[in-house]
Order: sequence, then structure tokens, then C-alpha cells
Amino acid sequence: MTTPPPLTGLRVLDLATLFAGPLAATMLGDFGAEVIKIEHPRKPDPSRGHGPSKNGIGLWWKLLGRNKRTMTLDLSTNGGRATLLRLAASTDVIIENFRPGTLEKWDLGWEELSAANPRLVLARVTGFGQFGPYAHRPGFGTLAEAMSGFAAITGEPDAPPTLPPFGLADSIAGLATAYAVMTALAARDRTGRGQVVDMAIIEPILTVLGPQPLWYDQLSHVQPRMGNRSQNNAPRNTYRTADGTWVAVSTSAQSIAERVMRLVGRPDLTTEPWFATGADRARHSDVLDEAVGAWIARHTRAEVIDAFEKAEAAVAPIQDVRDVMANPQYAALDTITTVDDPELGPLRMQNILFRLTDTPGGIRWAGRPHGADTDTVLTELGLTEAEITTLRAEGAL
Repeated sequence: MTTPPPLTGLRVLDLATLFAGPLAATMLGDFGAEVIKIEHPRKPDPSRGHGPSKNGIGLWWKLLGRNKRTMTLDLSTNGGRATLLRLAASTDVIIENFRPGTLEKWDLGWEELSAANPRLVLARVTGFGQFGPYAHRPGFGTLAEAMSGFAAITGEPDAPPTLPPFGLADSIAGLATAYAVMTALAARDRTGRGQVVDMAIIEPILTVLGPQPLWYDQLSHVQPRMGNRSQNNAPRNTYRTADGTWVAVSTSAQSIAERVMRLVGRPDLTTEPWFATGADRARHSDVLDEAVGAWIARHTRAEVIDAFEKAEAAVAPIQDVRDVMANPQYAALDTITTVDDPELGPLRMQNILFRLTDTPGGIRWAGRPHGADTDTVLTELGLTEAEITTLRAEGAL
């Protein structure tokens, strides 16, 4: 008998857009939660139009909208407000990312929502949080990547600060929000009461940047831009192979560093006094990079990887998406899986985030059309055909 996914029976309303909030809802849906994506009737989630499309259908949405039923609702209308409160009464989690005060303006703030359902968890995802001098500013992941210190340490030493070419801060915040929601639900199991999750996108990325605030507090140390090098170990860099491809080498462990230097024909460097610690090796990165880079430049990528594996040293190819799609380790893990889609046919996309042995999650469907499940959801809620017609005439649907 198949065991249901672990979040079966959990209902989530996804009111959010671009990208942290919706990603959190996706993560919950991947493990069995019933996720209802609520979009404005005339302003769909912008992710539907982000990036490449096929046959006029945005592919990013197919990933972000998977395992979600979709309905439309204009929360600023009387009918939309009343309908959301009816939905909230039977919902476990609402995820939203409006600017602070927007739900309150529509009389849909925590006071009204918790009155409709005291067990509700309301996750509020914004750029800067619900209070403070920046709270009412428009906030995007790019601003978090800039403000957190990420951009300041990313890039070459003599080049400008570098922003990531994808939604890094939003993605980290999405994962953090899913974790926060589960934490709030665990608390609800003990107290019987829901609560508000206040997630500021500027915070999770700062956490994953490590102990930089602590270093500065205690030592006034400011981490510089170092390109692909590290302050903590060397050799650690990307190196060009004889066939024009690239590999990455890491030597976080002392034993790995010693193996790499023996492999590239420079065991003499392992006897240097400065080779004994990662930080001291990092201060001699020029010497180590020259030795490793020269050896790698004489060999093809396949030869480099084979030699490193035999030496039990750490190396990986620099892959683009074409390599990822063909990589045997990703294939073994089913990291890129196939989803059948009624609009576009078979789609290959990232699988769920992790594997559970007893209660696995899964992808039931890819992102559905705008408002595809509106009537079904409202009928399940108990609305009559006449009530649905009235909402549609009002512009709430």
C-alpha cells in the first residue's frame, strides 16, 4: 500500500508572486499539501511571462506552479474579500507577499484572518519585513543580494561587485519560508493556535553568507572579493583544461590538498611550513594555482577528472545546463525528472528537493493555466452557481 505524502491534508493558499513566496508554496505542494494558487483575474503572476516560453506558455511557471490548483480572486473587491475569508476558515497556511499594510487596507489583515480561523498560519514574505525604516519600500531579491554583502564579496578583486544571474536571494528566502511555515505548524500542534511568519528576503541570504558579522564584530575583518579563491584553503579555483573546458578544484581538507600537490607533481610544496593550514595555503594561492593550473592545462577534462578520482582528490567539471541534463549522478538521483503536461507534453524539470524513504513527495502536475480551477475550488467551498456568477459579474473572478 502506498503511504500518502507527509503533508497530505494540509491546505495552503498561495497569494504571492515573484518568487520567494510561490517557491515556498511549491515546496509544500511537492510533499502533498493541497496548494491553491490565487491570482488576480486580470493580472496573473508575472512568473507566467518570465523567461522563455513555448507556444505562448511560460516555462518558468510550469516549474513554479507545479502541484498547485489555480483560481482567480480580486481581494480588493467585497466579494473577493468575503471569499478569501471563507477559504481561510478551512485553510492551514496562507502565503502572501504584498507590501506591509496592503492586506489591512482590504480588511484582510491578521485580525480578520485569525478571527476566521484561529489555527491559521500567515506567512508574510517581503523584501524588508513588516516593520522598520525600509518596510514600505518595494523589495526584490536583487536588493537583498546587494544589501546583504553577497555582491560585495562576489567577483574578481579588481572588478565590480557581481550580482547572480538568477533569483538567489528569492530562492533562499523561499526555502527559509517553507521551513518557517513547518516550524509554525509544529508550534500549532502544541498550542492549538496559528501565528504570523514575518520573512524578510534580506535576512536568509545574510545567514548563508556565514560568520561575516561575527568576524567584523570581533576583529573588524571585512571579507574582500577574491574571485574563485578562498580565504580558508588553497588550491581552490577554476582551471582551464587542454581541451578548452574548465574544472573546479577544492582542498578544504588538508589530506586532499596534499593529494592534489602529489598528483600535479609538486610534492615539495607540501613540506613548506605554510602548507600546514588552509589559511596559510590561501596566502600562497599564486604558487599553488600556478602548479595546479599548469598541470591541468596539459590534460583534457576527462583525463583530469580520471586522475583526480584515482588520487581521491576533489574535482568537478564546470557544467552548463547541457551537461547537467546528461550528468550520470543527476540521472541516478532522478534530479531532473519528466512530468507529463497536457499543454506541452513531457517536460523535464528539477525533481522535488529531497528524498524521504517512507513518505516520499512527488510532482503530480506542472503549472496549470491561469484560473483553471476557479469554479471547482469555489464549488467545493460550497458556493452555488449563482454566487459564482455574481462574483464574476462583480469582477472578483
